[in-house]
Amino acid sequence: MTAGSRGDVAPFTGLGHGLVRAGHEVTLVTHGCFADLVPGSGVGFHALPVDPRAELESERGRRLRRSVTGAGKIVRLVEMARSLAGRLTDGMVAAARSSDVLLLSGSLAPLGHCVAEGLGLPSMGVNLQPLAPTREFAPAVATARSWGPAANRAAGYAVNLAVERVFAETVRNLRERLGLPAAGPLAARRDRERRDWPVHHGFSPSVVPRPRDWRRGLDVSGYWWPHDGEDPRLPASLEDFLDAGPAPVFVGLGSATVPDPGRLSAELVRALRAAGLRGVIQRGWGGLRADGDDMFTVDEVPHSVLFPRMAAVVHHAGAGTTAAGLRAGVPAVPVPVQFDEGFWAARLVSLGVAPGALPPRGLRAERLAPALVRATTEPAYRRCARNLAERLRAEDGVAPVAEALDRLERLGRP
Repeated sequence: MTAGSRGDVAPFTGLGHGLVRAGHEVTLVTHGCFADLVPGSGVGFHALPVDPRAELESERGRRLRRSVTGAGKIVRLVEMARSLAGRLTDGMVAAARSSDVLLLSGSLAPLGHCVAEGLGLPSMGVNLQPLAPTREFAPAVATARSWGPAANRAAGYAVNLAVERVFAETVRNLRERLGLPAAGPLAARRDRERRDWPVHHGFSPSVVPRPRDWRRGLDVSGYWWPHDGEDPRLPASLEDFLDAGPAPVFVGLGSATVPDPGRLSAELVRALRAAGLRGVIQRGWGGLRADGDDMFTVDEVPHSVLFPRMAAVVHHAGAGTTAAGLRAGVPAVPVPVQFDEGFWAARLVSLGVAPGALPPRGLRAERLAPALVRATTEPAYRRCARNLAERLRAEDGVAPVAEALDRLERLGRP
């Protein structure tokens, strides 16, 4: 069960496909608009209401887009999530009634855990970001900076409790409906911690090593690569563009939105041309676009096929796009827009695959072009990217989750 943007959903098609191959029957429970991600994976689909892209295009979503600070974005996102949570409940309960185990993403864990408890089902977390408090870094969804060990951990607890409170009213109503005793957000979280509720994280320990102060049951499994089909291909027109000249640079912001996509598009194209580079521009939810023989605009294409053919990738540093770039072994220029993207951008820089992160607000070609030149001409970035990609190819992020499911099966329902 997961909710959010495409990047919050696509990795679970790969996890689900791997679990199907391990002998499990898997259903992806998420927004109905993502049903096209599962064909060919062997994974079933159960649609939840709410179209996240439509929500971002609403007046409330436009206010979120106009927020100029990270704190402002988080406040508005919390308001949006609180108002939408109740609309997801019926679909989650219906899907759970025909299930044996619930795998819950971080975006739905408080609500999903209540469903599991009410129906007597075992469950585990499957997170795409490191959400548990730690002294080693500040909350990934809040900042890329470290505030020191004690403050990092305290802030982590505060963010986790804030997430619980987003769902508090919906969970309170659901507990009553399922015949569970009343329990506040803090009590529900403490119960999960006391039971060492298992959580698997879908990123590589080579990218984010498991924090040494995490409790038992919190494991870093490795990446869950989106299922792109048995023989994913690029559109013929894009293939022709790639063959017509040197390797271009990919530019895309995924599901991130920006206040003025026209201005940003023009600056991106100007930077690419100043650096002497061709570009593949992905429209994404922000509506980027480019014209000219040296530019090619695309909609959704499999990153697993496109990225290895790029000279570098410029992206918003969402968890999924960051992973795809690392898997391809190409340098990056992160342009983090919001939430956990600053965290992943800082990781790319610390891993030596990116020369630095650039803020999208007020981004000018004069700043982006030198970063593009460094990323595409200095050998160290490509060398680090290729070495890391080789390590990622040796990992199997699905196996630890499959083993955990087998353990739950042996233990039976609580």
